Amino acid sequence: MKRLVTLALAAAVGLTLVGRASAQTSPAQSWPSQPVKLVVPFAPGGGADILARLLGDPLSKRLGQPVVIENKPGAGATIGADLVAKAAPDGYTMLLTTPGPQITNPYLMPKLPYDPDKDLVPVAMLVKAVNVLVVTPSLPVKSTAELIAYAKANPGKLNFSSSGVGASSHLSGELFKMLAGIDIVHVPYRGSGPSIQDILAGNIQMSIDTVSTMLPHIQSGGMRGIAVATIEKNPTLPELPTIAETLPGFDGSGINYICVPAGTPQPVIDRLNKEFTAVLTDPDVVRRMVIAGLTPVVETQADLIRRVKDEQVKWKKVIEQVK
Repeated sequence: MKRLVTLALAAAVGLTLVGRASAQTSPAQSWPSQPVKLVVPFAPGGGADILARLLGDPLSKRLGQPVVIENKPGAGATIGADLVAKAAPDGYTMLLTTPGPQITNPYLMPKLPYDPDKDLVPVAMLVKAVNVLVVTPSLPVKSTAELIAYAKANPGKLNFSSSGVGASSHLSGELFKMLAGIDIVHVPYRGSGPSIQDILAGNIQMSIDTVSTMLPHIQSGGMRGIAVATIEKNPTLPELPTIAETLPGFDGSGINYICVPAGTPQPVIDRLNKEFTAVLTDPDVVRRMVIAGLTPVVETQADLIRRVKDEQVKWKKVIEQVK
């Protein structure tokens, strides 16, 4: 009897240790055990949406679980960002982050429903989203210099669209307006898709949005590509000059990266960074991204956090001059 009690106690201790070991290894080993949600804070059809759908399938294969893309547009990406910031920190809800949620909205909006630095954690860098300056074909300009001259001759009559307040398309337009010394009117939309429709209809005269979004319409003739918004020329549109050739130093492209709610276990964050790195270095994915005008960038989480801080400093200066 004494021996049976001893064995029972030993078994109980063993089970306790196994339980503790399981608790210590989770959630890193058990994650993901269900579909993972990737929130895109813009309407379907924009650059962020295109990127999410390009990455979703290869990422789901690596994770062994479906990656469900959910569009939550509105308020310059604030609605989608707030949803993720308040989600359970378990790795099952991610945000495809554009400059708005953490980099620009804190300086554009007096009060956000979340703390951009405390509630969202950068996880994995994705791309440098190269922007391109386009105009509606009916506008009688074919270069950056001609556009600036036309705007100066017609102050307040040109509209430029963006995918939302604080988006890179908004701030690129403001930077262009400031450096060119022209008076053009910002018209924000709930995503690049609606913005594109009004450019194609001729209701909006110009925009500086991602190559991935504008490329099909440039190729079809629905828009006229004028120049790319980076210092260097872009291989997807090699025939276009840079805006910087006319406005020295102009760099109006943003970054896209992944955030998760604060409190997400570090092992899960490390796994996500690892899997996104694998996807971004896959030759087929790289080829598709280059065709779409996207430049993949692989970084550690620490490097990404530093990059976000640098971008905050850069765009804060622009916003302060615009206000």
